[in-house]
Amino acid sequence: MAFANPKNDGSGALGRTGFAWAVFEWARNPYYLMVVIYIFAPYFARHVIGADLIASGDLDHLDADTAQSTANAQGQASIAAVIKWAGIIAALTAPILGAALDRGGRLKPLLGVFFALIATCSALLWFALPGGGGLPAWVIMTLLVIAYVSYTYSEVTHNAMLPSAGPPESLSSISGLGLGLGNLAGAIIFGFITMLFILPAMIGWPFAEPQFGLNMDRYEHARLVGPLCAAWITLFSAYFFWNARDPGTPGASWIAAMREGTGGLIQTFKEAKRYRELLKFLIAHMLYADGMAALLALIAVYYSLFLGWDVLELIIYAIYASIFAFAGGLIGGWLDNTFGVKRALLMEIFLMVLTFGIQLSITQESLLFGAIENSKVWDSIVFETLSDLIMLALVSLVAISVTASISSSRTMLVTLAPPGRSGEFFGLYAIAGTITVWMGPLLVETFTLWFNDQRAGIASINLLFAVGVAVLLGVKVDGKAKASHQ
Repeated sequence: MAFANPKNDGSGALGRTGFAWAVFEWARNPYYLMVVIYIFAPYFARHVIGADLIASGDLDHLDADTAQSTANAQGQASIAAVIKWAGIIAALTAPILGAALDRGGRLKPLLGVFFALIATCSALLWFALPGGGGLPAWVIMTLLVIAYVSYTYSEVTHNAMLPSAGPPESLSSISGLGLGLGNLAGAIIFGFITMLFILPAMIGWPFAEPQFGLNMDRYEHARLVGPLCAAWITLFSAYFFWNARDPGTPGASWIAAMREGTGGLIQTFKEAKRYRELLKFLIAHMLYADGMAALLALIAVYYSLFLGWDVLELIIYAIYASIFAFAGGLIGGWLDNTFGVKRALLMEIFLMVLTFGIQLSITQESLLFGAIENSKVWDSIVFETLSDLIMLALVSLVAISVTASISSSRTMLVTLAPPGRSGEFFGLYAIAGTITVWMGPLLVETFTLWFNDQRAGIASINLLFAVGVAVLLGVKVDGKAKASHQ
């Protein structure tokens, strides 16, 4: 790996421009981890949407368990709706933005706008108060949509700057450093929240009470992640904006770039039609990857509402899953080399679906759809029951299989792409990943509301896996790059 001193503009990942590119992920990624997945979204679904529905009296005609189940289902559906609408907007606009970036003006000002939107929307999440008194729920959901779309735009724009961050032989190191820094930043903030607020409130350690006067009864520790992420983004993006190399052309017309980029998109899709097996793989990936994205974005909400996991359990789950996700990347490469990329990818998806199915069989009362009664295993502040421990163990398999499948999917694209044109088709690969990103959340929202049941909602993701695997089975790896002239 090519590393260099961050004090100079060396050619490695720690050169000035390479390190600046990577620091962007240190600044941005905690928002997705804290707000979208692990802390704020489960809080908002459970203690704002669900609790407000119960408090409204609309469920008074139901018994307590049914009312709580209905409230939980509405909370999950609301978060799914946020991701669905953000996905639809991204699907309609992000590909055009991506195609225009190579032809337009400076990219840093665009990123400044996107960061400002993320930070502003994130800071306002502090006012998502339980029991009313803060911003209305629909306003909070709108803020989440705006921030999510801005996050997607920032990712597309940031990725477009990678080739200018260093020489070709250093780009994988620079990219890997960015991913590592993003996860490290999330782990640091997780630890900050746990040590300063959650553990003091639960066991009086390492402090006798939550610091800075936070009121845990008002869920201020969960609401705080919004302003905290806003401050983090603002503070740590400065190094990127000061030192990163901007590949854009000063004064270039963005209107012309959008027009030319749209034409380039159309041409790329026409080119893809000539490569039948590659096109089938892109369709398969579009479906199963959307299922994975929905699973990752919504599973923490499911754990929180369906199994009653609190914020400490979700944080432990996040760190635990990250460790096994790292291992998944290594395992994915080994599987590719051992069984061939297509077989490896199918094995990884099948493992993920099988594990997910077992997870769906677990409730707070039983395991394996009632075959085994749940019981308390030990006295602890977290994961006390057999259901909790088995679910946590299964999380490791999901993390490994998801990460391994991402790695194998990239290898599959390289295997199928015409020689010397993998970079071009990676652009199409990225575009295809945004087109259907709304489908998984739409299924979860629809099935959750249809059946008034969280488990039915989250289980609907399997439809995407099923169709994606069916298409993938028909992809022929041999004769991979032969163009079809029929």
